[in-house]
Amino acid sequence: MKIVLANDHSAVDLKKEIKEYLEEKGYEVIDVGTNSTESCDYPVFGEKAGQMVASGQAERGILICGTGVGISLAANKVRGVRACVCSEPYSAKMSRLHNDTNILAFGARVVGPELAKMIVDEWLEAEFEGGRHKRRVDMITDIENRQERSGN
Repeated sequence: MKIVLANDHSAVDLKKEIKEYLEEKGYEVIDVGTNSTESCDYPVFGEKAGQMVASGQAERGILICGTGVGISLAANKVRGVRACVCSEPYSAKMSRLHNDTNILAFGARVVGPELAKMIVDEWLEAEFEGGRHKRRVDMITDIENRQERSGN
């Protein structure tokens, strides 16, 4: 599985640790940065990762900023992205089972490396259940499509 990783300046160290962890587990990782601790704009990186997931260049994405919120908001503006911010493993797992999320986000200032790894594991190991949940995910896609058609 190809996973795109993106982060801002606050998450360089945690991103490196997660990248190593994923590669050790056999995942192909596409790192779209940043690798600098100089202040940067997280929307640039959230959009870049979101575009890669939406276009199929990566199957899933993991985003890290200070809280995970800003970078996930940017990614969620990309049509076809369903990004969630998770600070514990249960929500990460449920986001896959029920919401078919394709991008996971968390905060480098919120979770430490070991908790981040547990969150990543639960998210990657869970598979979408479909059924009644598919109908609801389809409803989310319908909202996106209506917005696109109305020009909003």
